[in-house]
Amino acid sequence: MNVLPATPFPNPDDVEPLDFLVIAPHPDDAELGMGGTIMRMIDQGMRVGVLDLTSGEPTPYGSMETRVKETAAATAVMKLTWRGNAGLVNRALENTLEARERIASYVRCLRPRWLFTPYFHDAHPDHIAATSLTEAARFHAKLSKTDMPGPRHHPERLYYYFCIHLRLAVQPTWIVDISEQWDRKMDAVKAYESQMITGRPTEPPTVLDRVRDEGANWGRLINRNYGEPFATKEPLAMNSLRDLI
Repeated sequence: MNVLPATPFPNPDDVEPLDFLVIAPHPDDAELGMGGTIMRMIDQGMRVGVLDLTSGEPTPYGSMETRVKETAAATAVMKLTWRGNAGLVNRALENTLEARERIASYVRCLRPRWLFTPYFHDAHPDHIAATSLTEAARFHAKLSKTDMPGPRHHPERLYYYFCIHLRLAVQPTWIVDISEQWDRKMDAVKAYESQMITGRPTEPPTVLDRVRDEGANWGRLINRNYGEPFATKEPLAMNSLRDLI
């Protein structure tokens, strides 16, 4: 079975709380969906972590060893504060009580202010399961009288990034300008050579061409070179309009 050992839960006494924790069904989903935004937040001094739920394997041209190396390379490009793997099973991700408690335990130990998870409409069952798992774990993490490690914690916000397998004309809630981070985002995506390059058609548009075109389209909508879209089910609160572009 292609399952990575679960990353040990961090000791909350030894870890400064994260600003953001990105939940990714597979290694490369965080990079594809919001890699530029992650690096923009880090550039602004924020503490950002990624929790991959599965190994992402098996895939046609990948292997466990390859994906571990690729994930490490992408992590170094993004300069993440923390990255871990929940050790759940690829292609069999489910919102079970055991899985929910495992994700909630990471949330309690890392204490992120905000959570990011995949958009709630998708053709990939693992993505849909990851979204429902994150929503449930956000609530579960605040429970008392439990054997879960770490203190009770409830992230203030839950946001959705787009890494969908459906051809949808989605309407995001907002778009982040990632023009300055674009080249580094592509370096992080290219780190997953077994997924993005090996065995893929070389005639344009390639997978990487598609990633670029999508980023450019979102950027066009905000009059910038490149962008990444996000959605929310909860209303946004603002105390200033200064940062609107």
